[in-house]
Amino acid sequence: MGNFDKKIEIFWKMFYEYNGYTKVLTGLQNTLYIATVGLAIGIVIGTIIAVIAVIPKYKRLPRILDKFCKFYVGLFRGTPVVVQLLVFYYVVFPLMGVKMPSVNVCVLVFGLNSGAYVSEIMRSGIMSVDPGQLEAARAVGLSFGVSMMKVVVPQAVKNILPTLGNEFIALIKETSVVSFVGAADLYVAFNYIGTNSYEFMVPYLVMALIYIILVMAIALLVRIMERSLRKSDRHN
Repeated sequence: MGNFDKKIEIFWKMFYEYNGYTKVLTGLQNTLYIATVGLAIGIVIGTIIAVIAVIPKYKRLPRILDKFCKFYVGLFRGTPVVVQLLVFYYVVFPLMGVKMPSVNVCVLVFGLNSGAYVSEIMRSGIMSVDPGQLEAARAVGLSFGVSMMKVVVPQAVKNILPTLGNEFIALIKETSVVSFVGAADLYVAFNYIGTNSYEFMVPYLVMALIYIILVMAIALLVRIMERSLRKSDRHN
């Protein structure tokens, strides 16, 4: 026990007296930024792909778009996110002559990756909505696109909210690989503390605790939103 107390003392010295907390705060900020903005991008991309997947394929353009979307989903779901990060950061952007901060690259890649998964989540949500809702919207003169975005998609989002929460949790945990392209996250911060103190047990335990707290907070927020939506449905 005394040995563990000494480890805690060493950690606290690096964390507080040598300003290790500044790196932790930066890592936490980057972790939340990458996951939150990545999910927002993913929801936009995923919704567009889901709508394309369910629209009638009578014309040539919808069929072409559907094939492109299937290729996109297969590509990003079929490769690990760390491989996507490395390819975009070290291959795609250099070939295009684009210089972008590593954190922004991570946001973009996480958004593209999330879009592939959210598209399937959103498609299942759209399919769960009563087809009569779309037919009623079309009957009053709304176009297919307006009917989807104003009537069907909002109801689908309520149905898939828990699954979107799980996707956000997955993104939070996956940010632990952004150090591969030089972005500072929680792992980089606590690895810095461990490297400079020659003691990794307590830093990694604290890092794991922070991830657990983040996941529990997101899960609680999703449950609160679910209850709020159920109450609004009952009142309506």
